[in-house]
This record gives sequence, C-alpha cells and structure tokens, in this order.
Amino acid sequence: MLVPVIMAGGTGSRLWPLSRDLYPKQFLKIAGEQSMLQQTCARLQGLEHQPTLLICNEEHRFIAAEQMRSGGFNHSGIILEPVGRNTAPAIALAALQALKQAEQIGCSTEPVLLVLAADHLIEDRLAFQSAVNTAMPFAESNQLVTFGIVPTVAETGYGYIKRGASHGESAFKVDSFVEKPDFSTAEAYLDSGEYYWNSGMFMFKATQYIAELEKHNPDMLKACEKAMAETQPDLDFIRVDKEAFSACPSDSVDYAVMEPVCAPNGSGKLVVIPMDAGWSDVGSWSALWDVSDKDGQNNVHKGDVISVDSNHNYVHSENKLIATVGVSNLVVVETKDAILVANKSQVQEVKAIVKQLKSSDRSEYRIHREVYRPWGKYDSIDFGSRDQVKRITVNPGQKLSIQKHYHRAEHWIVVSGTARVTNGDEVLLVTEDQSTYIPLGTIHALENPGKIPLEMIEVQTGSYLGEDDIVRFEDRYGRVD
Repeated sequence: MLVPVIMAGGTGSRLWPLSRDLYPKQFLKIAGEQSMLQQTCARLQGLEHQPTLLICNEEHRFIAAEQMRSGGFNHSGIILEPVGRNTAPAIALAALQALKQAEQIGCSTEPVLLVLAADHLIEDRLAFQSAVNTAMPFAESNQLVTFGIVPTVAETGYGYIKRGASHGESAFKVDSFVEKPDFSTAEAYLDSGEYYWNSGMFMFKATQYIAELEKHNPDMLKACEKAMAETQPDLDFIRVDKEAFSACPSDSVDYAVMEPVCAPNGSGKLVVIPMDAGWSDVGSWSALWDVSDKDGQNNVHKGDVISVDSNHNYVHSENKLIATVGVSNLVVVETKDAILVANKSQVQEVKAIVKQLKSSDRSEYRIHREVYRPWGKYDSIDFGSRDQVKRITVNPGQKLSIQKHYHRAEHWIVVSGTARVTNGDEVLLVTEDQSTYIPLGTIHALENPGKIPLEMIEVQTGSYLGEDDIVRFEDRYGRVD
C-alpha cells in the first residue's frame, strides 16, 4: 500500500520577493500553470497509491488545503506542524498517522511511504514513476530507499550520495552521504560516476522508519508519539499536540536516520535508486533560469517585459512593465511591494536581504501585499495614518468570521457579485454599485452567497488599522478567539 507523503514546509527565502514566509515557493506557480505543490501531486497520477498525506506549517494550512481542492487532488489529511522541527520528526508524524489510518480501514498490508518535497521540479514524469516502481520491492522487503539524482554538472550546492555495491539491476547499496563539496571535489564526483545528488526523496515502510528512528533517535520518536497520541481533527487538518512536538529534537532525516543506518554499526538496510528525470530543487533564481525556456538571447521573461540588447537575464514582472537595455546576467523580479535586482552569479545572497528585512522588522519578508485567506484574498492598495483601502475577493459560498473591531470603522463598496452582510442586528444583500457602512465596535460578517467571486473595495478609517484589531465570535475555519 503506497502512501505518498508530501512535505510542504519551508520558506524558500532565496526566491524572495516572490517567496515569503506566509506564501513560500511550494505554493507559487514559478514553473508552469500549477503551483509546485500541485505539480508534485500531479506527478503521482498514473501510480497506484492511497490518498496523499500532506505535512505543512500551521500558518500555511488554508493555502495548502485550497491548492489541493482547486487542483482536484485527494488527500487523507493535512498534518499541521505547530513549530518547525526539520524533516525527521515530520516524517515520523506521517509514519504514525499512516499506520493509524491503515488500522482504521482494516488494511492487511503495511503502508509504504513515498516521501517527497513539495518544492522540487521534475520534468520527466515517466522517469520519476519508473524509479518509484523500481524502489517498491526494496521498500517492501524492509529496505530504506533514497533516490539519487544522476548529476549533470559539478554542482556545489547539493549534498551527494556515494553508491556502494550493486543491489540488483537498478539499485546500489549506499556507501555514504557526503556534504556539499567544493568545485574541484564536485568535478571528481562527477567524473567518477559513483556519486548522485541527494534529492531528499525516500521510500520505506512506515514500521521500518519507526524502527530505525527508535534505534538511533529514541527521544525524537517518543516526542512524536506523544504529539500524535491526542490529535485533534479540524476540517481537513490533523492537529498534533503543540507542547509535545515543541519538545522534540530537531534534525534532518539524513542525520537522524539515513547516515546512522549506513554507518558501520547500522543495519545497512539502505539502497539508492538512480533517477534521471530532469530534477531541480529550484533553490535560487539562477536555478530557475537554468530550467526555464529562453529566447534567442538566452533571456527568460515572465510578464510584461521589453528587452533591447540584453542577454542571459531572468526578468519577472507581476504588475508593471519592465524594460531592460544593454544588461546581462541579471535577475529582476517585481511584485506589488518590492523589486529585486541581482547579479545572476550572486543570487544565493538574496537570503541576506531577507535577513535584513527580518532584523528591521519589515513586513516584506513575511507577507505579500496581496494576502490569501481561507475565504479568498485581500490586497492593501493604499493606506495613510488613519485610513486604509483594500480590494477584497470572497470566493463563492465562503464567509468571513462574525467579528468586531475596537479601533476602526469600515465602508464596503461592492464592485461585482453579491454580498450578504450582517451589520449588527440587520442582515442585508448588497449588490454591484451599492455600499454599506460598518460602525466602530459593531458585530458584523460578510458572506458571498452567489456563484461568482465577490469583489469589494473596503475603506477602513480609525486610530489603529492593524490586522490584530479583530475579535472573532464565530468562524467556520476554526479561528475563534
């Protein structure tokens, strides 16, 4: 019984300003019409498997759920990490949950987990699925399987796996895991043909992973078992015990399990399956330029871009015209609230910009001007010291919480669609070109009862306009204070 486990944590800070803490790269459409999470799910189509288990940060839960729903992908639950503890504990939560679900449905076969990252690009789906099918017999025979990417260049940004003796036609024992090398070492790895890039993708029985974790990191397993002992169902979400999980040691699956398994005193039950499928972790803007289609001047243009005598650039426009003249090897990325200009050879240092934004307590590292909510989204299009203007989109059938504000009043103007408005004791329908006023301190709610998105302009006025000036009395998304 194959159970895909997709890890959708992380922030992808090197793809700022598109990737933000509250809207990281796995939810972005940076390499096609689907988000990276949706592409990861679509890659599984054609394999025989159970519904996917998803793991994500609690702050990303509504984005993840909506992308699964809009993409038409079935899942058996979204495990919410209350705090980040790296990949080894996250996989332990998934293994425990998969065993629980197998018991609930009376399944006689043990769940085999296919662990994938939500933010990887794989161009050849058939090659990926072939590697998965090759790995299945090894996993069913209690081996831990890692997928090694056949290297194409002397890459210094990836960890490597050194293969050992052959284990059948298409697999090898793992000799060792190797840290990111310098360039000359990476060249030697490439020339030897004995090394693969460490993809961070794995396959193993849930019970086998738990057994190895118990042997090598028993404290981690105990914390995860305690966190999963009293899970709280909440819509599609599986909430684990925050206190127990916060006490869990933080470590990667490589350090916590894989390296100890192939160490001299380990079980040695670890094989690597080579995969040549056009893989990239899209870890930087230059990596995205590498895998994108280019014009005759080796430029990658996204959005409204005009180029004259420019080459080898990556230019991404979300809202404004970007024009380049006589420039080369640049990354230019424009969003509604930020513009990045970087030399393509130094894009790894974008994370230093994010660090500065954090230390300055600026919002641009954490959130976009356009913010997604479980009911839709809003865009803060203008603001002053005592006023703020937002464009609000409420999806069909969705409703904001019943709430009030202590420091602001709100004017609502409907641009398109129909709004059902609760304004104190009054409930009214507000249609296109109509408006209503919500006085300060009044309990109110907004709902879209129609079949098309509700588009509104909201004008806030008051002494304090922060998002934390809200008291929720009732909320279908579990956000009641």
